[in-house]
Amino acid sequence: MQRSASGLGGAFGADSGSSTFNTRRGVEKTLFNATIIIAILFVLTTFASLFIA
Repeated sequence: MQRSASGLGGAFGADSGSSTFNTRRGVEKTLFNATIIIAILFVLTTFASLFIA
């Protein structure tokens, strides 16, 4: 049990300062956007193959 008033994130290794929002910059932003685009393309091609076959 946690004795302090910290959030649930503290149980998983996050300290009190790192649970706040931070902006993505540079390579992290590019990789994040590329991951979303690849996931969308994967879903679209999966549905397309279901309808074609």
